Formats: sequence, structure tokens, C-alpha cells
Amino acid sequence: MTDLSSPSKLPLRDAGQLQELANHMLSLAKKQGATSADVGGSVSDGFEVTVRQGDVDTLIHDRDSGLGITVYFGHRVASASTADLSLEAMQETVTAACNMAKYTQEDPCQGLADKEFMAHGYPTLDLHYPWPLTVEQAIIDAKTIEAAGFSADKRIDNSDGASISSHETCRVYANSHGFNGTYKSTGHSRSCLLLAREGNDMQINGEYFVTRDYKDLPSLQSIGKKAAEKVLSRLGGRRIATQATSVIWHADVAHQLLSCLTQAISGSKLYRKSSFLLDSLDKQIFPEFITLTERPHLSKGLASTPFDNEGVRTQEKVLLENGVLKSYLLASYSARKLGMQTTGNAGGLHNLDVNTSDSTLKDLIREMDKGLLVTDLMGHGTNLVTGDYSQGASGFWVENGEIQFPVEEVTIAGNLKDMFKGIIKIANDVDFNHNIRTGSILMEKMMVAGE
Repeated sequence: MTDLSSPSKLPLRDAGQLQELANHMLSLAKKQGATSADVGGSVSDGFEVTVRQGDVDTLIHDRDSGLGITVYFGHRVASASTADLSLEAMQETVTAACNMAKYTQEDPCQGLADKEFMAHGYPTLDLHYPWPLTVEQAIIDAKTIEAAGFSADKRIDNSDGASISSHETCRVYANSHGFNGTYKSTGHSRSCLLLAREGNDMQINGEYFVTRDYKDLPSLQSIGKKAAEKVLSRLGGRRIATQATSVIWHADVAHQLLSCLTQAISGSKLYRKSSFLLDSLDKQIFPEFITLTERPHLSKGLASTPFDNEGVRTQEKVLLENGVLKSYLLASYSARKLGMQTTGNAGGLHNLDVNTSDSTLKDLIREMDKGLLVTDLMGHGTNLVTGDYSQGASGFWVENGEIQFPVEEVTIAGNLKDMFKGIIKIANDVDFNHNIRTGSILMEKMMVAGE
């Protein structure tokens, strides 16, 4: 048995002790009369260094720990959390949750996920790759990234920083069903944000990569040079006339379009009747050539997990098959509100893979012939109740199948139902920096508001 009297010395890799702390809180809740309870938490350790103009701009080391408990007294529920893992603090946290539960309203949909759905015997997912990188070396590497960007062109005269970060996390979830699961993961990133100037025109842009395994990060030089390429391409941006035109969502931003879908089919939106996709299950909402598959057990996946935030086993499932919506994204509470079963999505989406064509981005540009290539989005203009969409954008104008000039200060607008059905093709330039993994998307028509 691990000594629980000194949890402040909890080693990051001691998953067993974290599990024992979770069990201890469950035991305290039971003693105070809770009919059931669950505990979730994590310990994380990492740092981030940012270099600007060759000097260290920020250096942050963070070591966080915390446990949260949710207690149920029948169908009354309350939660409390603590970053202090001492026995006294855990006792106070459990007591606070139990006291609050007395004042909450009964809700028959509240409760743990059903025992039959627990993720016993879950797989190892290749998520844990500790990086033996010292802060000193990280500073040298960040300077190398920034220097590579500056050396690309004399018009790059400033920087908003080159950064390197590395974090390691151990997570735990336990509940009164006897489930107690834990897993470790890492996240590493390299990025660079540069400023370029030509006359009175100044632009800012950059490059960013994040991976589970540090060995999968692009080279230092390539990140700096790619950041330079992106910011230089933005110089000379102009507005275009207001018009209805074809649009390509570059892979860097295409995931934001598809996130509108995943938000609209989430349980909380559906049971509150605040989604434009109400009652859309088994209906055609995308073109037939599009299939979207959730892959929670993807090796090294940024959103891979053996179980969701309720301990429910995760498994591969098709969300959209040949354009037909086949599944919602439900936790146990939203599932009960809808008269359905949990889909193992408490906590969100786990790696959405989008089937792509064999076409490259250049192929899509040639096929579009004339229209707007969107590379950046600004603001928040999505109404998930109606599906109305309006967002600030910048990118490049295309004519005769070739990029002509950069575009800035325009707004793209439409309705998501029409936008989804208006997708013509998805390129193979998949962006792996997000939990939605998609290539660039060619869309038939959108309204582009400019001059």
C-alpha cells in the first residue's frame, strides 16, 4: 500500500498512487452517505520556452495536480475539486460536495454511466513519449527556429516568438462501480510566429506543430522557413468585390468547419433543442462520398483515449457514412435525456478521420478555377441553432486555376446545411495538428463580402 500521507510528493509516473487517492475519496464519499460517486483528476509536469529577437522572452514551468469528485445522493448531485492532495484537503473537498448535494434538485437522468459500459481491459495507445530535453537545449532550439525564419528574407524584421513546449500527464478516473483507470500521455510542440514588412504593409503569420512523440516533430529549420514562407505570402493583401463564389478551406482551417458538425450533434445541444441538426439521425446531411470515422484508439492520436470522462470504453465508430449521419456524440446524461445510450463521448470527440480523395491542394485549386482559398479565420459567427454562418477570413484569390494575390478583410457567409451539402471534394493534404484530421475542402458556393 502506498503511503497517502505525503501526496504532495506524488511522482508523475506513480499512477498507482493516483489511483489510490481516487479510491480514498470514493471511500470518504460512501462514509458520508453518498449512494455513488466518481473521481477524476491528473498530475502534469512540463515547460514552455519562448524566444523573441534572439532573447528568452518567457520561460514557464508548470506542475499541476488535482482531483475532482462528483457525489450522488439518489438523483441529487454535486461536485467539488482540489489542487491540494493532502488527506485533510481531500476530506474537506468530499464534505463540501456532499453538503452541496443536499440543496440540489433531483434529476432522474443524473448518475454514473451504466456499469456494463465500463472500459475494463482497455488497450495501450502509444501516447507516452517523455522528451529528455533540457530547458537550456530548448532555448538553443527555439533560437535556431527563429533564426531560420529571419534568414529567409530581409522583409522579415520582427518576431512574435519561437516556442518549444513539452508536457507529460498522468490521468485517473474511478467510480463506485469499481472502475479505476489510468493512463499517461505526452504532448510536445514547436512553433514560430513572424512579422514581415513591405512599405506600409505589415503582416503576421507562422507555423505550429504538436505531437505525442517528439521524434515526429518537423526539424527546427523547416519550421522557421515555413513560418517565413507563410508570412511573406500575406504581403500585398487586398479586398475583393462582394460576390458568390467557390471556396476552398485550407487544411489549416478546414477542421473548424467540421467542428460545427460535431458541436451540432453533441448531446447537450440536442436535448436542449439548440442544434440545426435536430432529428437528423439516418438522414443525408453531406454528399455521398464523405465518411467520417471516430478513432479513439489511434496510435499517437492527439485525442486518443482508452476510456471517456465517465470510464466508458471508447471504440471506433462511424459518425457519417456516405453522407448519412449515423451517430450522435453522447455522454450518459445527455443520452438519458434523449432516451438513448452513451456513445462514449463524455469529454468530447476522439480523433475524427475524414476520408479524402487522391487530389492534392494544387489539384483542388485547378478544379475550382476561380474563387477564394481561405487560410485564416477570425471571430465567432456560427449560430448552431439556425446553422447560419458568418466569419471573418483571409486567404488568396484564385483565377484560371492559379493563385493570383493574397486577400484580407473579407467575410464568408452561408448556412451550414447548404455548406455541408455543397462540398465537392476533400484533398489529401491532411492536417494532423487537431482532433479533426482533414485535408483541404472545396465547396461549391459561399457569399464572400468584401468591397
